[in-house]
Amino acid sequence: MRTMGLSLGLALLCLLRVEAENLACPHCQIAGKWYITALASNSESYLQKKDKLKMAMANIVVLGEGNLKVSFAIPTAEGCQKSEAIYRQTGIPGEYYSSGEGNKIARVVDTDGKTYAVIFVSRVKDGKTLHMLRLYSRTRQVSPKIKALFKKLAREKSFTNEMIRMLPSQDECSLDEA
Repeated sequence: MRTMGLSLGLALLCLLRVEAENLACPHCQIAGKWYITALASNSESYLQKKDKLKMAMANIVVLGEGNLKVSFAIPTAEGCQKSEAIYRQTGIPGEYYSSGEGNKIARVVDTDGKTYAVIFVSRVKDGKTLHMLRLYSRTRQVSPKIKALFKKLAREKSFTNEMIRMLPSQDECSLDEA
């Protein structure tokens, strides 16, 4: 009985330590390699080419003061397009700002902190406010439950079914390439 109590106590201590680390660095959960497995957008250029889009990759690194460096590898007709952006905290938990490519605001809508994250991005381009919802996954395969959650969140953000695209997997464009 005493051994069981000690084991439970150690397990609780470990859980509290992990929770304390997450509280000290809540954005650290988002760090690492992600696959962008689904999109929804009101952008005309997105709507014109959405059926040709494939799964992209992102790598997120937490910088000092909780800012994020995000590297992307996006397959296009012209080849693998790679880019990087710095996102700074706005002061609102889970919200970040990037001054590159149209002053983007990115907000974490939902995440379990381990396997998926749903990110809502807004930017102004040519005087129009464009919105995009992205489903980030740690793996190429997304469970039906998470796909359904993404579609539900997309509809709550006023995206129609025609604006939502589950992206097919691809192997030709990766962040791992030299």
